[in-house]
Amino acid sequence: MPIKTYPKRFFLFVLLLVLTQSLPSLAQSSYPIQGKVTDKNGETLPGVNIRIKGTNRGTTSEADGTFRLTLSDQNTPLVFSFIGYLTQEVKVGNQTELTIALQPDQRQLSEVIVVGYGTQERKNLIGSIAKIDPAATKDIPTGSFDAQLQGKVSGVQISSNTGVPGETVNIRVRGATSINADNDPLYVVDGVFINNNSLQSVGTGGKATSPIADINPSDIESVEILKDAEATALYGSRGANGVILITTKRGNFNQKPKINFNASYGVAKAAKLWELTTGPEHAQLVNEWWINTGKDTPSLNRTAENRPFRPVAEGGRGLPEEQKTYDRLGELFRTGRLQNYDLSLSGGTKTTKYYIGGGYNRQEAIIKPIYFERASFKVNIDQQVNDKIQVGVSNTFSRTFRNQARAGDGPAGGLLQAALHTPTYLSPFNEQGVPVGRAGFDNLTLLIDNYDVQSASLRYIGNLYADAQILPNLRFRTSWGIDYNNYNESEYWNNLLISGSPAGLATSSITQFTTWLNEQTLTYRQKFGNHTVGVLVGNTLQSDVLTRTYAEGRGFANNLFTQISSAATTASSQSWSKSNLASFFSRIDYNFAGKYLVDFSIRADGSSRFGTSNKWGYFPAIGAAWRIKQENFLKDSKIVSDLKLKTSYGTTGNQNGIGNFAAQGLWTGGASYQGSPGIAPQQLANPNLQWERTNQFNIGLDASFFNDRLSAEFNVYNKYTTNGLLQLALAGTTGFSNYWSNAAEISNKGFELGIRSENIRRGSLTWTTSFNVAQNINKIEKLENPLRYGSRDLILQQQGTPLYSFWVYKQLGVNPQTGNVIYEDVNNDGAITVADRQIVGSIWPKFFGGLTNNLTYKGFDLAVFFAFQYGNKIYNHNKFFGEGGGARDAARIIFASNNARWQKPGDITDVPRPDGININNYRDGGSRWLEDGSFLRLRSLNLGYTIPKRLTEKAKIEAVRFYVAGSNLWLLTKYTGLDPESSASSDANQQGIDLGTPPQPRSVQVGINVTL
Repeated sequence: MPIKTYPKRFFLFVLLLVLTQSLPSLAQSSYPIQGKVTDKNGETLPGVNIRIKGTNRGTTSEADGTFRLTLSDQNTPLVFSFIGYLTQEVKVGNQTELTIALQPDQRQLSEVIVVGYGTQERKNLIGSIAKIDPAATKDIPTGSFDAQLQGKVSGVQISSNTGVPGETVNIRVRGATSINADNDPLYVVDGVFINNNSLQSVGTGGKATSPIADINPSDIESVEILKDAEATALYGSRGANGVILITTKRGNFNQKPKINFNASYGVAKAAKLWELTTGPEHAQLVNEWWINTGKDTPSLNRTAENRPFRPVAEGGRGLPEEQKTYDRLGELFRTGRLQNYDLSLSGGTKTTKYYIGGGYNRQEAIIKPIYFERASFKVNIDQQVNDKIQVGVSNTFSRTFRNQARAGDGPAGGLLQAALHTPTYLSPFNEQGVPVGRAGFDNLTLLIDNYDVQSASLRYIGNLYADAQILPNLRFRTSWGIDYNNYNESEYWNNLLISGSPAGLATSSITQFTTWLNEQTLTYRQKFGNHTVGVLVGNTLQSDVLTRTYAEGRGFANNLFTQISSAATTASSQSWSKSNLASFFSRIDYNFAGKYLVDFSIRADGSSRFGTSNKWGYFPAIGAAWRIKQENFLKDSKIVSDLKLKTSYGTTGNQNGIGNFAAQGLWTGGASYQGSPGIAPQQLANPNLQWERTNQFNIGLDASFFNDRLSAEFNVYNKYTTNGLLQLALAGTTGFSNYWSNAAEISNKGFELGIRSENIRRGSLTWTTSFNVAQNINKIEKLENPLRYGSRDLILQQQGTPLYSFWVYKQLGVNPQTGNVIYEDVNNDGAITVADRQIVGSIWPKFFGGLTNNLTYKGFDLAVFFAFQYGNKIYNHNKFFGEGGGARDAARIIFASNNARWQKPGDITDVPRPDGININNYRDGGSRWLEDGSFLRLRSLNLGYTIPKRLTEKAKIEAVRFYVAGSNLWLLTKYTGLDPESSASSDANQQGIDLGTPPQPRSVQVGINVTL
């Protein structure tokens, strides 16, 4: 073929080929469509994968959820898929514009759980970890979010022991492991170990404020509670009492800016108040007391003729029926106002995501003039530097102010005591019209009008991190964290009040607590065939510094001068302490075919608090799980959705609560001698002081049925603590009162059961139920000498009995012939003495838990949550003073229960005759005031309505929800006090004694939530 003809033929061939291939295309039609993808609430979803079924062609939704696509066949469906949502197939037909609402895949959404230094899929979880969505509880009006979690987690006992917002909450994860050391869990916020111990130094009757109240619940995305040793082992010395991981909200990449506003307003008041005698009833009781004491001791010359309440003409105070009734409880208690406002902005670009939130919360207590106020500001930013490196920062700023209640033990300045312990017949004014109280108690009106006890907390919790993907399977992360708290307290008692008598008292305390934290982790994960191996190594460096400056002044020219600099005499003190902790940890996990899971972890902690040769503690743990569902004999079961058997064993440690220099011999420079400076021994050294260690075994079963419509988790555990940190008493001849040692052993064992069911899932109607119940059996296994705590030694720690056991005289009844109390004579010596006191119950319930029901129908949603506990005891010390007061002091307040007293032979009752001579009748520590503390409480009830999307879209609003939230609306209990959870002291060893403490309020709030 001639060369010159080749190009012509070649070009003709190419042209023919092109035309041939083009003909089918020219014959096809094109159908352009557009649309928007949202979730079930109408919130846009960016990055949704949209694929033409049967092909690889498709697109993804933009930041605003919109998409555009061209189809060649209208009958070919589109497939929409997105992580955490059910895949949806849609036929286009003749439509040119689509709106797709993806439904959440509940199974996928619950799969990712935050664990120590990472996340895990729930199906591969070995440890016992509970996840809580704070959105379900954040409307409960408490100062701190941990109080809102009561009854939500099996095995976690939470008690709000006061109705004053912002005070400490008692939390025990699988019981208590120590007598003198700290039993609180470790709190971790975005990787920062934060302080949860009160910095309060001003006395408020045994009560203490909660640093956790500085955190705004609305900024929290999720809360995970780590309970067993496998889950907590990576936290080593910090995990003995459980770990609470708080993850705050962050934005999303490729998300358009979203604004969320929430506002609520409500009221709170006491559900009931104590039933007191009227003025005439109280006067009659005082007369009986007078006459009875005269009969028992004739030398007192107390008779009916000279009884206190007799006609004025005879020299008396007037007849009982002539007495007035003064309502001091009504003067003290009020309807408190509740306000809460939260505003947030979140979103992100391809490389940046952000969350900015601000909040303001104010809660008035149900007693005057107390209130709690918090302002918070939150900024979280994450930046993708490139495809391998990401950096980010978390910032939490807050200012918390408290007009702080002196509620608890101790009469001077006690608001509730001044109201409750002053007789109802006693006028607030004397004959000259001057306000007066009764001996030892302030005049309530003066106290309310002149009450000045305040605290302000400035808090910053921050974390800066960098995350680098070194290799495809190797990731490095480093972070720096800080928790800084400046706590400023002041009080002023003028000369009209007992505490300020005779010329005024002012105090001021400034406390600063700082935690510095630096962590590095290296994570490797490799999958080959059916085998997956993960390795984590890391280290932590932590330093805590506490400083306090205290000053007081006495003697002021008049009540216009309130600053310490104006006082006639002043005194001051200053303290500083520091502790360091260096830690190294590692975890190895192995997964075979999703069936067999094993992991091993170990942490080494070195603490400056212990003796020279005992600074380091080593805390290993091992866990294994068998996913039975993955076996061939169960894999295709339509009934069983999942079934997993898991077990773990490990050791954790404890060093909290013993002081930063507990092992060292200390000297003080404040020992002046005849006006000259000097030094003196302050603390005895114990170089052998070492870590408190808790070994824990756990075995559990996770199961779900009927396509996850019914699921359950059951765990049995056994915890045993050795080398318990304890202060032992020393003989006075040593020159020291006590020293720190390892001298106790304590066990905790129990079970946890959690059940969740989807009762109805039909169209727009859904109904889900969650139930949990747990039991913990606590016992002191080793304690050489018993320890007594609480008012009148009501709490006894003794070998062979549970912690926080009540040590009382057991009342058998009242003699119907004499009206005198009958106590059990334990040693049969014919006399009732201290030797007859015995253990009768403890604060530990036999069972505790919660029940939640959630219903939705179209735009309506309803959540009903009950919390309960059964079998615990509580000592009604208020009632002791209210009943026994008439015998001990005629001016004491009298509870109306005294109306059931013995008055004549043959009366059958458990309330003896009023008597001031026979002390057995009102013996302090009698079991008559030890009551059943079981309760069932309607903790919260929320009803909401979300306006249909078609209406809000017109105003360019994504969602609007109105709601009504109620808390503590109903209480079922046999306890005769106001609240079966009340406790006079925040001290762990004095729980379960109800004295001078306002109850948790009943509240109702209305609110609105708007998303733009």
